Amino acid sequence: MIKMQVIGHLGKDCVVNTVNGKNVINFTVAHSEKYKDSQGVVQEKTIWVDCAYWTDRTAVAPYLQKGTQVYVEGQPEARSFQRNDGTPGSSLSLRVREVQLLGSKNDRNTGGSSYQQPSNASSAMSGNSNVPSPNEITEPVDDLPF
Repeated sequence: MIKMQVIGHLGKDCVVNTVNGKNVINFTVAHSEKYKDSQGVVQEKTIWVDCAYWTDRTAVAPYLQKGTQVYVEGQPEARSFQRNDGTPGSSLSLRVREVQLLGSKNDRNTGGSSYQQPSNASSAMSGNSNVPSPNEITEPVDDLPF
C-alpha cells in the first residue's frame, strides 16, 4: 500500500457529485514549500493535488472552501496525458481516506489554530476542577517528575 499525506490550502470551493449512487467530494489542495536555489535566492514551489473523497459524510463539504487549510491522507494516483499542443503532461491525484480541517481562510494564524474543544469535553471542564489552565502553570514545563 502507498499512502500520501498532504497539508495545504484549498484552491477553490469543493464540489459534491453523485456517481453511480455514491457521493464524491472533489477539491484541490495546494502545497507550497520554500527553498533556496544554488545562488541562495529563496524560491517557492507549489504542487497542486486533485482530491476525490468518496464518502457518505458530505456534511464536511460546506467547510471545504477556498483558502481553508486541510490535512488529507489517502492513496496517490499519478496520471500522464497529452496536452492540446501535443506536449506530455502529468497530474497528481489523491483518493482521500481521511480529511481534517486545520484552519479557515479567515484565521490569522495557521497550524491548527482553529481547533475547538469538543462540546462534551467543554461541558466536563465547566464544573469545579482543580486542574490549572495552561496560563496558571508556574513550574517550568521542561521539568519532568521522573
